[in-house]
Amino acid sequence: MRILYQLLVVLFVMLQGAAGKHYLPEPINSCRAQNGRCIRGICRRPYYWVGTCGDGFSCCRRYVEM
Repeated sequence: MRILYQLLVVLFVMLQGAAGKHYLPEPINSCRAQNGRCIRGICRRPYYWVGTCGDGFSCCRRYVEM
């Protein structure tokens, strides 16, 4: 009987957590937020390195001279 009570508590907690989520948020692409692009390997001219992307890609941004 105690196990049944614990299972009901766990189910109630899971339902309360799911009730507050209306949609699944997209992960923030930090490379795109910096106006960069993901390139395999190292950044070559006219790009420079600003961070990393997933799967070993480099986040590169175009060098702009002012």
